[in-house]
Amino acid sequence: MRYRHFPTVTLALGVVLLVDVLRVFLPAVITIFGQAASTPAELLGAFAFGWFLLALAAPALIRRVGARPVTLAAAVLLVVARLAVNGQPGGPLQLWLATAGLLAGLVWLAGAAATTDRPVPGLALGLAVGALLHTALDTYRSAFFGDWPAWLAAVTVAGLFLAGQARPASAAGPGGVRSWLLAGPALLLAGMVALSPAVARTATSYQFGLLRSDPADAVGVATVPLFGAAPLAVAVGGFLLAALASPRRGAWRWPGPVALVAGAVLVALERGELLLPAVLLSAVGLGACLASAGAADGGTRGGTDATGDPAHDDGGQDPAQGGGQEPARAAGRRGYAAVAGMLVFAVAAVAYYAAYDLGHPNAGVPVAVAVLVAAVALATRPAPARGPARAGGGAGRPAPGPLRPSLPPVWTAASAAVLTLLAAVASDELLSASNRDGPPEAVRVVAYNVRMGFGMHGRFDPDALARAAAGADVVVLSEVDRGWLLNGGHDTLDLLAERLDMPYVFAPAADPLWGDAVLSRWPLDAARTRPLPAVGAPTGAQALGITVDFSEDVRLAVVATHLQPPPGEDPVVQARAVADFAVRYAAGRPLVVAGDLNTEPGDPAFAEFTRAGLVDALAAARPLPTSPADAPRQQIDHVFVTPDLTAGEVAAPPGTASDHLPVAVTLTLPRG
Repeated sequence: MRYRHFPTVTLALGVVLLVDVLRVFLPAVITIFGQAASTPAELLGAFAFGWFLLALAAPALIRRVGARPVTLAAAVLLVVARLAVNGQPGGPLQLWLATAGLLAGLVWLAGAAATTDRPVPGLALGLAVGALLHTALDTYRSAFFGDWPAWLAAVTVAGLFLAGQARPASAAGPGGVRSWLLAGPALLLAGMVALSPAVARTATSYQFGLLRSDPADAVGVATVPLFGAAPLAVAVGGFLLAALASPRRGAWRWPGPVALVAGAVLVALERGELLLPAVLLSAVGLGACLASAGAADGGTRGGTDATGDPAHDDGGQDPAQGGGQEPARAAGRRGYAAVAGMLVFAVAAVAYYAAYDLGHPNAGVPVAVAVLVAAVALATRPAPARGPARAGGGAGRPAPGPLRPSLPPVWTAASAAVLTLLAAVASDELLSASNRDGPPEAVRVVAYNVRMGFGMHGRFDPDALARAAAGADVVVLSEVDRGWLLNGGHDTLDLLAERLDMPYVFAPAADPLWGDAVLSRWPLDAARTRPLPAVGAPTGAQALGITVDFSEDVRLAVVATHLQPPPGEDPVVQARAVADFAVRYAAGRPLVVAGDLNTEPGDPAFAEFTRAGLVDALAAARPLPTSPADAPRQQIDHVFVTPDLTAGEVAAPPGTASDHLPVAVTLTLPRG
């Protein structure tokens, strides 16, 4: 590796570590500092945003103390926090370690900005490597994956980062402000859609699912894909190629920003079949916008010379101390730009995800961030091409202009794409179902609100979820997250399906990444979904109908739902809609309706199901409280069946893998 690559690689590794810490910090705010819906969203947002706001003091600290000591100290603290959260069992310690890591990472970012005027190659490489590692670990990583592969990855990245950080930085020129301003927005768009393996897999499962029997029946649902995250290889390759290539001029500058905004608009439409083009468009567009924003970076002093190697015009002095006032002012501007960009990240993330608690529209948030990135990219004036030395410019010194890429674009993009494809293929498992030896006499059904995979102590633990549902033949899941950045970007459904070795059908509720699912050991077909009336509730709700085929014309209709009542009210309207839909969907076949219904026996919404002719399958074990999991007192998770199904062996296995307990019941199928 040539010397000129070290700053780029070091910056990239720091970005990987910062993203790792963010993947722990964001869900910890929801599940440890707060308890999701029981803690006001405004308080959660204020806590999260406050730490980003505190980082505004970093540039002033750097100006007073110096960039090198501040950056090096912050880098060490970032590494310590990153390694400390690895394998943590959750709880307050995990929250505060992640918070310390976040603040250290933001200070490090401001310090890196003070000494780096060409951040685009490092930022782009860091986002791509983060996506590659996330893919290789099957979207399951950071503090929630304590096995040796995660430790090896974490220690390797941390060691290389510190080794690179220990090298003295070369002097920086006056440019780079626009590029650093885009660091936070780029991180948000990459994590939300462009470079998320969980989103790529979910997008593939909407368009290329393997369980779909009739496309007309499966509109709006997602099923198991083959090599689901494979499209991410195209996204990573396209992103890096666009980001590292020489920026376009004239009218050719427009396609990148237009593609980025178009991808964000497709996300805002909240339709599963549009997710895949959204991923590809936003990835390439984001890379092109970063390249355009960095078009004038490097300036006329410092930075790198005509060969791409570090320049040493002012003796390598700390830009925050010595070397003149102009370098110090430029360093300060870059530091504030980097922190301001991360503030944009925090505001946009809080605004987007808090909408599911507060009820305000959020579809425009990714579009607004994409428009900001596009506007900054288009406002950047590319420097003229380098030419021969100008008169008075020094003997043999070239005129200022765009700099040679610090990484070879085609080779880097192709290598990253191939590695990402291999990671996607290696980490994916093909899930299949069969009719076995004929229809069973009884079926074990489990209904489980998995709270996006996070337990009562804030630990993401799909293994514990799988143990809680062990022995089931049909599993009905509520609150399934398939890639929200707020929750760490995990595909909870795919992880749980692999552990249970069950194919799935997923139906979106709030957006294409959050909803309900049914898993089964037998083939599933005839999927249908119906959106439920919102009746004032901020989070959307739906009813998913699916048919379990036991062979020999023995079939079981299953309807999965998660009722979302307005605060303090009973979900009567939604319960009535689900009951009507379920009875029509079953069309006389044995029927199961299950999920987190947010109503208790004796409530009006509960009565809507019995009024439709359904029977409480858990009645023999009442009272059967299921929420909260650590001290259950509410009976809100239910299984209703038609009278031709005989219920037995009812249980609510104890555990804290979610904030709900699962409910399990064995159903004897009707003879004949």
